[in-house]
Amino acid sequence: MPESSREKEIQRRLLDWYKRNQRKLPWRRTKDPYAIWVSEIMLQQTRVETAIPYYERFLLLFPTIASLAGAEDNELLKAWEGLGYYGRARRLKKAARKVMEDHRGRLPQSVAELKALPGIGPYTAGAIASIAFGLDEPVLDGNVTRVLSRLYAVKGDPQQARTRDRLWFLARDLIPRGKAGLFNQALMDLGATICIPNNPPCLACPVSSCCAAFEAGDQDQLPFKRRKTPLPHHDVGVAVILRGKRVLIAKRPAEGLLGGLWEFPGGKREDNEEMEACVIREAQEELGIQIQIVEPLPIVRHAYTHFRVTLHPHICRHTKGTPRPKASTECRWVALEDLDEFPFPRGSLKIIQALREESGRMSID
Repeated sequence: MPESSREKEIQRRLLDWYKRNQRKLPWRRTKDPYAIWVSEIMLQQTRVETAIPYYERFLLLFPTIASLAGAEDNELLKAWEGLGYYGRARRLKKAARKVMEDHRGRLPQSVAELKALPGIGPYTAGAIASIAFGLDEPVLDGNVTRVLSRLYAVKGDPQQARTRDRLWFLARDLIPRGKAGLFNQALMDLGATICIPNNPPCLACPVSSCCAAFEAGDQDQLPFKRRKTPLPHHDVGVAVILRGKRVLIAKRPAEGLLGGLWEFPGGKREDNEEMEACVIREAQEELGIQIQIVEPLPIVRHAYTHFRVTLHPHICRHTKGTPRPKASTECRWVALEDLDEFPFPRGSLKIIQALREESGRMSID
């Protein structure tokens, strides 16, 4: 389809703007497809400024696809600790193994082959294909969705298939041939810095004169926003079971939420259940042991994608029974100073910090 003069103007203005204003990001200093792949996985559900130090440390630990494919799970999750959405790390390693087995250690170039790898969907495949391999492939993430919805006054819900398909068509149709990688990154940067969700500074936008939403004064109404529903909340009792200067930790099953991470035993409080009773019950159900509550630690609040939790940690004394993993894959007694060797969820890290502040005056036999 011939490119319209409007599309050519958008391409020219946006590429000129990007040349002068692009964000200086570490993954833009490399042409290594593996490094670009890692960055795109980390940027799923994660802000750029949060991802940067993780990205740099990760590539020091796992500089090649082969090193990632051979990584120990504990080492991998420790490198990802605090970044959240840990399934990304597990799928990244699984994909690395598949690349070693099926593609002789080289990341495939085509979108179809990329999408066949674990953890790579349409957006990530398009980003890798265009940025790492120079293919004329579109991308459609949250930032690009917002930019295109405003440029073309797309009023449908981007979460609905019909609207999503239209946005993909627009993204592909707008690509300047041979410059997809630069143009896609320009769209992302525009959405991240100027075409922001609320009160966008449209007068600073290089393509505002081409924007249908700006012309109609609809930029604050687009893209369509679904009404947010309150997230469910759970109170969780946590047993920090000490024996001398050692603490009992358990490893979560590999699949599912926080898979493969270590944590302190615990679980949701039942209706009308006292929190101390919850902690004692969870220790019995998860590890088959009896404990005695010693004292509470500061509570910890944390939000996941679909729910929120308030963790109620309690220092406990082990009184009876040999710990055996019932709801976990492994449990062990660990010296407090060795906890840094294990990957924990962010909420557990806050409990560890509080525990260390208390440990100087405590030794429970």
